[in-house]
Amino acid sequence: MTRPQSLEIPESGDLESAAAPPAAPAASRPAAGGGAARPPAWTLVLAAGTTVLLWASAFVGIRSAGHDFSPGAMALGRMAAASLALSLFVAVAAAARRRAAARPAEAAPPAPARGLPRGGLLGLVAFWGVVWFGGYNVALNAAERLVDAGTAALLVSTAPILVAVAAVLVLGERLSARLGAGVAIAFAGVALIAATGFTGHVDAAGVGLAVLAAVLYASAVLLQKRLLARVEAATMTWIGALAGTAALLPFLPVLLDELAAAPAGSVAAVLYLGVFPTAVGFLSWGYVLSHWTAGRTTAATYLSPPVTVGLSWLLLGEVPTALALAGGVLCLAGVILATRR
Repeated sequence: MTRPQSLEIPESGDLESAAAPPAAPAASRPAAGGGAARPPAWTLVLAAGTTVLLWASAFVGIRSAGHDFSPGAMALGRMAAASLALSLFVAVAAAARRRAAARPAEAAPPAPARGLPRGGLLGLVAFWGVVWFGGYNVALNAAERLVDAGTAALLVSTAPILVAVAAVLVLGERLSARLGAGVAIAFAGVALIAATGFTGHVDAAGVGLAVLAAVLYASAVLLQKRLLARVEAATMTWIGALAGTAALLPFLPVLLDELAAAPAGSVAAVLYLGVFPTAVGFLSWGYVLSHWTAGRTTAATYLSPPVTVGLSWLLLGEVPTALALAGGVLCLAGVILATRR
């Protein structure tokens, strides 16, 4: 979910899982270059919480800016801002790496960077970026023009269910009884909300677009999991963001027209979506996914919908129904069960 380029990034955006589950089997993790020690648990929990908060706020930001930006234009504006932020990150990381290489080694030398992907591998990374940063963003933006932020967040949260099941079938990961039970409970919460809509209103087209976004999300996670064994996480995020931005360029004329007419608050919301939920949040997510199994790590993202509910209630005045709140409780119970030690 996600670090930039051949200039390997420092381990400062680390995050593993909201409940810091036990380490994944060596066969399911990519080699860590230099065998660096695992970061302290509290830093992983803090980073996980930051990612969940940023991703939850994205649903509110999309809903807010959606009054002034069409789905494709908003996606392009968001990804252009994210690409600029990630490129700056890459440049800073490269400079730091050069300085470290120039200093005499005090202990073990730094692990070498893996380098930029080439050929077919580069094509797969670009395809991943188009699916997630392009397709997912457009589908979600379109969904949130028709359904409230809480409904969209809960429907998209079915993606970890798809990932957990597909990880067993495709990646050969083991679906434990605890993880399976947690996924089932969380899915029951999602179904409860989808039945009536989070604020008591359901739009069939909006629900369908949110489900499409969830499918694209799950597909991207599974592809990313496979690619992270061969591409450094920050590099993958950076290249994927550039590819997603390029794929969205047909929306540039619309974006320019809408930027000219949009109020400052909506423009700021689009910039926020690019820099924080996308650039910062995906850098942290990629690190998590590169160090933990796809199914259990993504189960932690069930924490995002309850946070989205609170933010949309507070900032947008979208008041949830009692049934929806019960569904949110089930989602939270499921993620706790699925990710605790």
